[in-house]
Amino acid sequence: MTEKLTLNTLANHAPKAGIPTYQRSDLKPGIVHFGVGNFHRAHQAVYLHDLFNQGRDHDWAIIGAGVMATDAKMREVLAEQDFLTTVVEQEAEHSGATITGAMVDMIAPPDFDTMIERLADPMTRIVSLTVTEGGYFIDPATGRFDASHPAIVADGENPARPKTAFGLIIAGLKKRRAAGVPPFTVMCCDNIPHNGLVTKATVCGLAALSDADFSQWINDNVAFPNGMVDRITPATGERERRIVREDYGVEDNGPVFCEGFRQWVLEDHFPLGRPALEDVGVTFVDDVSPYEVMKLRILNGGHAAIAYPGELLDIHYVHEAMENPLIAGFLEKLEKEEIISIVPPVPDTVLEDYYDLIARRFANPKIGDTIARLALDGSNRQPKFVLPSTRARLDNGDDVVGLALVSALWCRYFQGKSDSGRDIAFNDENADRLHKAALASREDPLTFLQERDIFGDLADNPVFAGRFKNALESLQNLGAMKTLKRYIDGDLQ
Repeated sequence: MTEKLTLNTLANHAPKAGIPTYQRSDLKPGIVHFGVGNFHRAHQAVYLHDLFNQGRDHDWAIIGAGVMATDAKMREVLAEQDFLTTVVEQEAEHSGATITGAMVDMIAPPDFDTMIERLADPMTRIVSLTVTEGGYFIDPATGRFDASHPAIVADGENPARPKTAFGLIIAGLKKRRAAGVPPFTVMCCDNIPHNGLVTKATVCGLAALSDADFSQWINDNVAFPNGMVDRITPATGERERRIVREDYGVEDNGPVFCEGFRQWVLEDHFPLGRPALEDVGVTFVDDVSPYEVMKLRILNGGHAAIAYPGELLDIHYVHEAMENPLIAGFLEKLEKEEIISIVPPVPDTVLEDYYDLIARRFANPKIGDTIARLALDGSNRQPKFVLPSTRARLDNGDDVVGLALVSALWCRYFQGKSDSGRDIAFNDENADRLHKAALASREDPLTFLQERDIFGDLADNPVFAGRFKNALESLQNLGAMKTLKRYIDGDLQ
């Protein structure tokens, strides 16, 4: 028997799922969060749920916010179930469901005025974001704010009627300053190196387009702590909704599935206070840089490494890719020989052990993460997850055979067909031009490297260009399996 998830039916789900021990009526909002997707609901919202279950900090509940048309649909789905979410943790040995209630409302388009009022409310002390790696209007080649993006231009010309999360944040801060209310902390929860500094650059850069003095005020007065977040969280589909119905008796239109592992490392810079997240496993540090470099290069870079051979070999799930000895062997050799060696030391962490943990997490057969999800948005992910390792090795005078192969696999993927001839469905905002460049690279392999907003001056490095050329020609002439074996055997140069 299944029952629709609502506050009124919550107690009925207790036999099969964990439910809040706190009363939702006792919660008061202290956080506005932009980007109410699966990761946020499996990560920040779960940490807060756990804290609330301890009877702590009930004035830090979440109000969700969104700026896209899809966010309006998300609000509709969540509102039908009183903003509750079924979070299913899946490990090889066990699974379990928890119904979380840390979110108490959500504001979505076209209700931008309400968003600004909520941001200006003195009760709002933290504004957090998960808007994807590509959502910060940063030029991937230079790492600088892109003031020419149409959405940024529009907000710069109409600062009183913003449509981006950053424009709304600026409008909320401006109302607070006018009312004598101290500024909230802006906390990025996306996988971006120095994500707090990146968010600050975007907010200040956008503000400067209409009010240079206010941009400087933001720079001087608003806290943007850096943070590292980690939890593998696949997309939700009918498979996930069916499991929630059949295994847990919950009719939830927006459940979230994730692995049991989670990690959050934050710089402790919250002038208006913060919830006691250290009591539920968050690590607060003075400098998050070592942790984020480790995670972005070893985990996110590892995801990129297996995504494109997985697509070329028609593999659907990530754990199935890890069952392929060539893909698993490629990942292990790449990580241990080319990536780990250029990751700076991390406190209380053995990097080889961290990689072994990552490999086990990738191989989790229950999580249902897909190769297609790992392959999406490569034009934003490659410059953040893969190319920094490539650049670091070249700067050290080291070789990049494996890392160049990762880039070549990405190019081969954008040629549009797997090794079996299956059409590949792209999911990238720059897919059209990357597809065109990849097709041209069949004749001249170095054409793809001329995507300068992605590769920058790496295209001019003869070692990288040579390794990329050799790898792409091998992929085109021999296919992914034989090329991976050549790399593992040391025959790819």
